[in-house]
Amino acid sequence: MSIYTHLLVGLDLSPDSSLQVARKAVELAKLYGAKLSLLHVIEPVTFAYAGDIPMDLTETQLAIEEQAEKRLTSLAAQLEHPIHSSKVVIGQTAAELRETAAQLGADLIVVGSHGRHGLALLLGSTASDVLHGAKCDVLAVRV
Repeated sequence: MSIYTHLLVGLDLSPDSSLQVARKAVELAKLYGAKLSLLHVIEPVTFAYAGDIPMDLTETQLAIEEQAEKRLTSLAAQLEHPIHSSKVVIGQTAAELRETAAQLGADLIVVGSHGRHGLALLLGSTASDVLHGAKCDVLAVRV
């Protein structure tokens, strides 16, 4: 039996780092014969305030989602491995990664790490947030 059977890759969809993280995950998926799923999380932007007047940004949110789905589809097409699941969700990145991993039965979450300070210096803030509370292993790929 393989160590990992299903990898969930959290992608920020930045041009260089996302492809680097995804390719590292593909290498691991091939090595373990594992399924590969991709996830991009968009922070919600439904309302903003211009002075005291609330502005509805629902259409902006929908445009952001549509653009993200196109970019995720394009990135998935560049990978040399079948994609089990690919989706864009709205929410808090670390929580959505942990929840999606649990729903899919993923046993490894792969994220990019830019490194910041403290524990975030070692892992990156998102990677650090994902690690705390994850029910499976988390791999931070240095980008």
